[in-house]
Amino acid sequence: MSEAPGTSDTPDPLDSFDEIIEAETTRDPDLAVIEAGSRTLRTQGGPPQAEVPARPEDPETDRALREVEAELATRWGETKLEPSVSRIAALMDVLGEPQRSYPSIHITGTNGKTSTARMIEALLGAFELRTGRYTSPHVQSITERISLDGAPITAERFIETYQDIKPYVEMVDGQQEYRLSFFEVLTGMAYAAFADAPVDVAVVEVGMGGSWDATNVIDGDVAVVTPIDLDHTDRLGETHAEIAGEKSGIIKQDATVILAQQPVDAAQVLLKKAVEVDATVAREGLEFGVVARQVAVGGQLLTLRGLGGEYPEVYLPLHGAHQAHNAAVALAAVEAFFGVGAQRAEPLDIDTVRKAFAAVSSPGRLEVVRRSPTVVLDAAHNPAGAEATAEAVREAFDFTRLIGVVGASGDKNVRGLLEAFEPIFAEVVVTQNSSHRAMDADELAAIAVEVFGDERVQVEPRLPDALEAAITLAEEEGEFAGGGVLVTGSVITVGEARLLLGKG
Repeated sequence: MSEAPGTSDTPDPLDSFDEIIEAETTRDPDLAVIEAGSRTLRTQGGPPQAEVPARPEDPETDRALREVEAELATRWGETKLEPSVSRIAALMDVLGEPQRSYPSIHITGTNGKTSTARMIEALLGAFELRTGRYTSPHVQSITERISLDGAPITAERFIETYQDIKPYVEMVDGQQEYRLSFFEVLTGMAYAAFADAPVDVAVVEVGMGGSWDATNVIDGDVAVVTPIDLDHTDRLGETHAEIAGEKSGIIKQDATVILAQQPVDAAQVLLKKAVEVDATVAREGLEFGVVARQVAVGGQLLTLRGLGGEYPEVYLPLHGAHQAHNAAVALAAVEAFFGVGAQRAEPLDIDTVRKAFAAVSSPGRLEVVRRSPTVVLDAAHNPAGAEATAEAVREAFDFTRLIGVVGASGDKNVRGLLEAFEPIFAEVVVTQNSSHRAMDADELAAIAVEVFGDERVQVEPRLPDALEAAITLAEEEGEFAGGGVLVTGSVITVGEARLLLGKG
């Protein structure tokens, strides 16, 4: 997107965005829009960033990856579930139980899972352990979901891993009432890739819930529970306690449990499960936590209290109090993995900890992708996440006029999301991403008008138009004023916007 939208005489690569998406009729809509954007806009972005890979440059590799994506897209998507681990367990059995060949750290919760997983991965890597990380959903490329040594696996390795397990997947498909789902196959690929590497430790984020999540065929040495809030209530329960009951399923016999700050009723459920399986518990605010934090250029400076003592002057290049709390949880998880506070009393090496946190990135989490005006991307998609983002924006940015671009999924608490952002948005441009789950822009606008008032809401169904409109509104403040844009509401919306703005 140009610095001044609409002023260039050169052809706009955004014009072909919809046509490419519509042509991808045989693929999952989420994948179609993300990869279409990658092809359309790759020339605008500089070299690809390691944490968010672009499409393969080799045409044959790109073709082969698309074939794999197309085959995966024929399976149940991530929103269609049959709550059971029977299929993934059967796959692990015929693969020879690859998930048993390495220790693991298992992460559940409502918000902060991916950022926490990235921090844990960075810390383990800094201590010279070979890591495998499995997270979801992806921001731009499906290969992001499986990482080795801190970087997404290559497209070639992704394809090879899929081809290696495909005969076993088909064998299990033929034996089960339902075929393995998209997420189950990817989980099998991750566990197989980690065993093949091999990794010293796997960092695994649940897809949804815990007990019946496909990832829950591992017995995590450390179980991490990030803050629990109300999300996916149709599947997980309508109260914090019910949701905690489902998520407590990752707490295994004799494990160490790292609990972020939780609602009281959720904490009670989690602690009860820990007692039942003789797990050791460390609680944020009691055994570990954030001692002090101050805003710094590009992030924040922290003093963390871990299981083995204090870690002062830790620079974290991420914004917001919520990321500081994620850092405390990640540090405690890694300490627990190394036996700090149990087998050993001394803390981890402070210089190594500082080096690790300083290198952390979390794409799509208060990520600045453009200046003049500043455009920030954040994947908040529920009220709790939106409240944390709004507070972080107030703290870290000096916007005098902030324009929101919101594209949300239809199965989310959209009113709660908008209400959390209302105090910080001068105006909001509502749009929709190209996922089949996206809420219709007009439907979203009707809710936005109730929250913001008619004069503060603009509707642009196409995301490229929404970005252009928001940037134009922000530029009304003048070149040297404090206008900005925050794109939010969904990981898919953020991923598409990231491509449109030249990242990846």
